[in-house]
Amino acid sequence: MMKRIDTIKKLKWTVMALFIGLTACNDYLNVVPNDGLATIESAFNLRSTAIRYLGTCYSYMTEEGAAGSDPALLGGDELWDLVGRVVSNTSARVPNSMFQIARGLQSASTVYANDWAAMYQGIRCCDILLDNIDRVPDMEEWEKRQWKAEVKFLKAYYHFNLIRKWGPIPIIRKSLPIDADVEEVRVYRDPIDDCFDFVLELLDEAIPDLPLTNPSVDEYGRVNQLIAASLKARVAVYAASPLFNNNTDQAPLVDSRGVQLFAQNKSEEEQLKRWQDAMVACKKAIDLSHEANVKLYQYDNEYRVNDTLFLDFTLRGMMCERWNEEIIWGNTQSNATQLLMWQQLTTPNIQYKYTGWTHSLSCYAFIGVPLKIAEQFYTRNGLPLNFDRDRQGVDELALRDGDEAHAYYIEQGYTTAQLNFDREPRFYASLGFDGGKWVGALTNYNDLKPSDIYSVENRMGKALAKSSSESGPVTGYYPKKMYPYRNRIGANGSPLSTYWYPWPMIRLADLYLLYAEAINEAEGPNGAHSAEMFQYIDAVRTRAGIPDVKTAWDQYSTSPGRYNTKAGMRDIIHKERLNELAFESQRFWDLRRWKEANTEYAKNIYGFRVLSVTPEDYYKKMLIAEQPFAQKNYFWPIQTATLERNPNLVQNLGW
Repeated sequence: MMKRIDTIKKLKWTVMALFIGLTACNDYLNVVPNDGLATIESAFNLRSTAIRYLGTCYSYMTEEGAAGSDPALLGGDELWDLVGRVVSNTSARVPNSMFQIARGLQSASTVYANDWAAMYQGIRCCDILLDNIDRVPDMEEWEKRQWKAEVKFLKAYYHFNLIRKWGPIPIIRKSLPIDADVEEVRVYRDPIDDCFDFVLELLDEAIPDLPLTNPSVDEYGRVNQLIAASLKARVAVYAASPLFNNNTDQAPLVDSRGVQLFAQNKSEEEQLKRWQDAMVACKKAIDLSHEANVKLYQYDNEYRVNDTLFLDFTLRGMMCERWNEEIIWGNTQSNATQLLMWQQLTTPNIQYKYTGWTHSLSCYAFIGVPLKIAEQFYTRNGLPLNFDRDRQGVDELALRDGDEAHAYYIEQGYTTAQLNFDREPRFYASLGFDGGKWVGALTNYNDLKPSDIYSVENRMGKALAKSSSESGPVTGYYPKKMYPYRNRIGANGSPLSTYWYPWPMIRLADLYLLYAEAINEAEGPNGAHSAEMFQYIDAVRTRAGIPDVKTAWDQYSTSPGRYNTKAGMRDIIHKERLNELAFESQRFWDLRRWKEANTEYAKNIYGFRVLSVTPEDYYKKMLIAEQPFAQKNYFWPIQTATLERNPNLVQNLGW
């Protein structure tokens, strides 16, 4: 086992050394104290220097999974924190810049998660390599083609990252020369369909010259054919989604030339064509995945565990087990330090309860999960709470004691809420809660009994150190899914030992659900590809330990046959994505592309009365925050300073 860990650590630093090199084009261009052209000339004299420049192109990759830079984590409604919370006994503050987006504090003067300039810098770096790589004398032609394909992918991804934030953007087909005049530099935003088409074209150009997979562990993190095809699938689905495809809300967005930036009055055929193209892209990515032996992750039986724990380890490992068989694209930019902080911010202080160490700040347990997310997960029958016949008329906040049937999920005899009983396995794998079991911290998982597994006690005065308004999650729920069971908690002040894993940018279940969504939108649930639609969504559900769609809805629901309409199936697929991909930086973007963020955010942020001592007081619904979300919030504002530098850019609506 230690050999495996050492290999992965070596991998991580190899990838970082290979692909980070220098952090920005300007840094690299300053290596040689000469003019810019002379420096670029030096950069491509040999392969050994050119690969450093390739690393510079990669260095602009976004840091998904980092609490302080990924808006999809703290910028939406999936996770929540207290405003301005300070870590006791330290001067460190919880990273809260992304949290400002969730609180509605985004503005044109202060733009959070503003990587507009960085993405365009990365695009310029890619163009410089494309223009110069053929001059490198000691490289084989096949390798030059591969590097070109890699940076075409990166150029496509950087454009896509800009698109999903700002919508229509200036397309950079070829970077301008250093001596370009002012008017050339003052570019215009391009129509949204042109933006997507450009990204898709770049990916099409890249795919043939990339290897199917990375040939060795030392190259994990580099782009391959499977990653490129999977990103194309995601981009194609975004292009077809309501936020971008015939979005009439954006009709007033017209630039100074009179160019309509969002196409209006598209025919039904034109709108469906986007979904049909998405179907094709998703199926190609899935076929490539199967060719590469990518499959839905199952726990590898490293320890002797029963069926319940096997499923728990599977449903957490699909995210947290590094380079597992389901991961198509893992982001190595999410380094160990960032993940340590993130895991500290989301972990209950079990160390305090079970080791007696009272002064360690290994586990801050700050970040909470809103009550609506806990309610969103299915029942054991694979249905939303409000559609399950068994939950009709049930008071979800009524008190109930943990029993033998839930012994591996809830501490026996401990009083908690009815809401926490008889839920799907993903609920228990994804969420920690008062009275809930927390598998992770032990040194040995063989033959675990319920009494061996740590549990969370979250009420004021309990052993978890819920001692003040600044301790513990503000909602009462923890994002347990983000916490690998391999983490270890020591005694006598030993810090939390975290397990590094690359952030899952794309995994196979994501592709399966994107394909199901595209089929439903293009053909409906009874079209030519409906069997495949059910096949792939049911594969995800079966792995999650719940009945297939038709069985669940026909045998256990208050709405049999709901899957027979496009609208009904759309809701089923959307809910499946929200549950399966919870806490993986997908909900934030999905709610936006579906144009459902305004509806979901209007539900506001609720939790329990976490400062209460008794369960009778604790399990009462409490409003924590009213979450503002206006139509303008679907897109980022362009920073005022950027508009002042380039008056040909028009601001997004409402800003």
